[in-house]
Amino acid sequence: MAKLDNYLERKAVALADRKSDWTTNPEKAVAIIKASSKVAGITGTRPTTMGSHTIVSDSAPALAGHSLGPTSPEMLLGALASCLVHTYLIHATLMNIPLDDVSVEISGILDYKPVIGIPTPNRPAIYDIHYQAQVESPADAATIEQLHAAVETSCPVLNTIRHPTSIQRDH
Repeated sequence: MAKLDNYLERKAVALADRKSDWTTNPEKAVAIIKASSKVAGITGTRPTTMGSHTIVSDSAPALAGHSLGPTSPEMLLGALASCLVHTYLIHATLMNIPLDDVSVEISGILDYKPVIGIPTPNRPAIYDIHYQAQVESPADAATIEQLHAAVETSCPVLNTIRHPTSIQRDH
């Protein structure tokens, strides 16, 4: 018995329910998701609301922050890490792969110079993003490779970063 069997059994029921519902009512599978953020007065922190949850984002002291929460770039990598782990859980369930544990570690490089107006050939973006996924399972290596491939093609945050969509500022 793998450590996550109970969870994956619940996940299988939920996925079967969604598949049945969304096959019959495909419009239900399309969701508008939202997030908002604002500055919290003189602290400069940014309470960021995502769904019904709020996380405080902040800068390090070098940029007049107080390190009271993750930076925005860290939140982006955190969202990617969380989405990857969840996608591993979904596809392990769909592929009937037993799991003991799944973890993802992500790193990227951010040159802050262009963020504060210092000329550089780099655009202000996180680049050279790498992730390492640790999957603990009694399944064989070939099965785990199939799981990695399924995650690579179906993780929505990973695909949004790899294949950017347009973003417009509304007036």
